[in-house]
Amino acid sequence: MAKMMPWFLMNYLRRIVHEDDLNDFIVRHGHKMGIEFVYAIMEEFGVNLKVIGEEKIPKTGRYLIASNHPLGGLDGIAFMSAVSKVRMDFIFPVNDILLGIDNMKMFFVPINKHGSNADNIRLFNKTFASEQLLLYFPAGLVSRKKKGKIRDLEWKKTVVTKAKQHKRDIIPVYMDGKNSNFFYRLSNIRNKLGIKANLEMLYLVNETYKQYNKTIHLVIGDPIPWETFDKSKSDLEWAALLRDKVYEMKEQNNL
Repeated sequence: MAKMMPWFLMNYLRRIVHEDDLNDFIVRHGHKMGIEFVYAIMEEFGVNLKVIGEEKIPKTGRYLIASNHPLGGLDGIAFMSAVSKVRMDFIFPVNDILLGIDNMKMFFVPINKHGSNADNIRLFNKTFASEQLLLYFPAGLVSRKKKGKIRDLEWKKTVVTKAKQHKRDIIPVYMDGKNSNFFYRLSNIRNKLGIKANLEMLYLVNETYKQYNKTIHLVIGDPIPWETFDKSKSDLEWAALLRDKVYEMKEQNNL
């Protein structure tokens, strides 16, 4: 496929995915594995992580920690970094691209979005049934900007359905952060034109490289018992209320 692309387009793609920068990082830190690799990324980008309510991260127990997804890169890294200060037995359902990062694959399990891979489905369900702490982005996609506000898209009902099925209390988390106006404009233009392919996702690495020396606030909420999600509402409605709760935490902490 690369041979079929015009040279200028290939050079442009290499530039926006920061091929040289990534290769340089791997040369310097590729020998690090697991949480040491996570910390190396945090240090590389000069991330100043401020955790509000760290004492609410449970030292034991099979909770599900559900967060908004503002950045599409450093937010997941910051999420793991924050939790690792309290416990290391966490697992994180992620997309196929992140599964290719061998240095962190011990923390990851694949999300099977289309339900066609039986092995992934079994592994996904096994993860929810396990004793490990679960980190989760219920939206599955990076936040978008609508009417001047940066918010997650719809939270999938899976977060509630699986929490009830496996009796996992949910700990809500709010994380602040934003991508560039270019990213949000491209997303909105694409939607107006009816283009289904998420073109803006090509720029997520480039967006990450715009986050140097930023402060990320991470607010930990109180656990919500899984029994809360009763039949008075559908799982999708409960997921929407859970998302609203996360953004209430933003306002309560003046972020």
